[in-house]
Amino acid sequence: MDTRLDSPAVRLIPGVNSKRRRLGFDWGPGELLLCETWFSKKEIRSKDPGCPYLYIVRKDEDIYSPILRKLFSESHGIFVALQRTEEETAGKSQKSQLVRVSKNYRSVIRACMEEMYSIALSTQDPAMSSQYSSQVSILSAMELIWNLCEILFIEVAPAGSLLLHLLDWVRLHVCEVDSTAQEVLSSESPTKHEKYWDVVISYVLQGRMDEAQQMLAKEASANLSARSMCRVLDELMKKMPIFNPGGTQTLTEFELKWQHWHEECERYLQDGTFASNSNLESICKILLGDEATLLEKKELLSTWYHLMVSRLLYAHPTVKPSDLHFYAQSSLDLFLGSDSVPEPLDSILLAAFEFDIHQIIKEFSITSSNWWFVAHLTDLLDHCQLLQSHNLYFGSNMREFLLLEYASGLFSHHSMWQLGVDYFDHCPELGRVYLELHIERIPLNTEKKALKVLRICEQRQMTDQVRSICKIMAMRAVRNNRLGSALSWSIRAKDAAFATLISDRFLKDYCERGVFSDLDLIDNLGAAMLLSDRLTFLGKYREFHRLYNDKRFPEAARLLLSLMTARIAPCSFWVTLLSDALPLLEHKEVIFSVEQTYELMRCLEDLTSMKNNAGGQPPELNLQDDNHETSKVEMLRLALARNLARAIVKEGTVET
Repeated sequence: MDTRLDSPAVRLIPGVNSKRRRLGFDWGPGELLLCETWFSKKEIRSKDPGCPYLYIVRKDEDIYSPILRKLFSESHGIFVALQRTEEETAGKSQKSQLVRVSKNYRSVIRACMEEMYSIALSTQDPAMSSQYSSQVSILSAMELIWNLCEILFIEVAPAGSLLLHLLDWVRLHVCEVDSTAQEVLSSESPTKHEKYWDVVISYVLQGRMDEAQQMLAKEASANLSARSMCRVLDELMKKMPIFNPGGTQTLTEFELKWQHWHEECERYLQDGTFASNSNLESICKILLGDEATLLEKKELLSTWYHLMVSRLLYAHPTVKPSDLHFYAQSSLDLFLGSDSVPEPLDSILLAAFEFDIHQIIKEFSITSSNWWFVAHLTDLLDHCQLLQSHNLYFGSNMREFLLLEYASGLFSHHSMWQLGVDYFDHCPELGRVYLELHIERIPLNTEKKALKVLRICEQRQMTDQVRSICKIMAMRAVRNNRLGSALSWSIRAKDAAFATLISDRFLKDYCERGVFSDLDLIDNLGAAMLLSDRLTFLGKYREFHRLYNDKRFPEAARLLLSLMTARIAPCSFWVTLLSDALPLLEHKEVIFSVEQTYELMRCLEDLTSMKNNAGGQPPELNLQDDNHETSKVEMLRLALARNLARAIVKEGTVET
């Protein structure tokens, strides 16, 4: 599979000559770079019709790929789990935990790569197929680099075990031989197939001796003249020492045993045992680690790092981690020659073999189109205590800087922003500041989305952001004449002024229609009604109606009188309150006592005196100076007088 990484070139807008035309740009909504070109009038007249003058370049294009979004989503769960289990493990158990996390990350990368590969094969659009193939190459390179970092920095494999890990690494990422072997074996005569020896040698180059021996047995069966040579080579392959990390054999004992085997291979070659068969002789030379023979098989090796691992396998099986950079550089030079220039992937792998973590991060950051890889790899390596000394000049460390950049990119997407919250949460220095800034930029398109954002802010005690969101949603609800929703948002914002405004709207609506809207909300205000006097009045006035409807008239009368005497009702509503007292005053039973009746009379006189004030009617008083209003006042006075007389008689009778 192609694992090349192309260096990102700085490309101008297609068809635009920057020397003749001016370019302008600015950041737009959703992290978009808006680029516009200006042309002279002559150029505009001569330009083909329909050609756009505005180009949009996304900052994080990868986040809009459905398959890459799976990568982002699934890796988010791994990241969060790692942060939570950081303090639960220690020592060797911690190492095994980190290795397991690394493999989880790699499995997610590989799953996305395989899905992308299948889509690239099935799509009919050549342009889309090319785009998917490019993404496959990038994902393959990401897994290749991650796997190597896992071996060198997380597994920290010592001499002996190191080569075994590198062999697994090469076998996983250079796997073309398997499909070729299947093609050869499915033919009528495998040994006559043109790629038969390529398969055998490829298996040997990867140290896959069992498969190589099985393929070689077919040659021994089909070719009598080569049978004895095949048996000798088969014996050499069987005898090849393989280091067992879990065994009792020491590294020194293994080296001695390997040296004896190497000398035996040398004797057979010098004796001319394989001289009559060039392919078998080449395999014997490979077993001896002959560089010239290895370079002859350059096409089968396909990459310089495969060449390096094959050299180590047959010449330096107990290589130490500290010597890897030497073999890596020499293998690269041998493979590419003096005329070729290393690709970005080569530079990253070389940096890994030199154990230069910061160079790996730097090189991949330059090459990659997003921050996913460097952010998650750096976080994992930081948990391995490998980045503790590297602080950046602006107060953060490398881990936090990369996580902040990655999370900021997630916030440019309409749904992936929720993942970014957790990344900010685990950035102790600047994470909260970044979260506050990005939360404020999220478009609150729906109430459901607003509630999600609000819940996040409330969980993190982000008081200013909570208040801001609630105010925005309350204003939107008011504009849409959804008073219940507006009141609910203003209560959550603890905004007394806005709650007062909406309460006035409720009372005005009641005066016009004679009924309350959103009764469920008003009936269940609870302690929230204490937010403002007007809201308290609204809640208590609704409670008066409930008492009245339940025929609990004495309680209703006391509550109505308290609403009048507490002066928390708007002046424009006093007439309504006094009018509500009329049915109670005219009730067959005496509801208001003498003292309560006097209080109502005083309230009525205060109302009329405000109306007749020499300074004019107060702006908030909404009385109509007409016959209807005058007759209502007269009816109230008459009802109050009759009730006072009945109350005096009742109370006098009780005293007697």
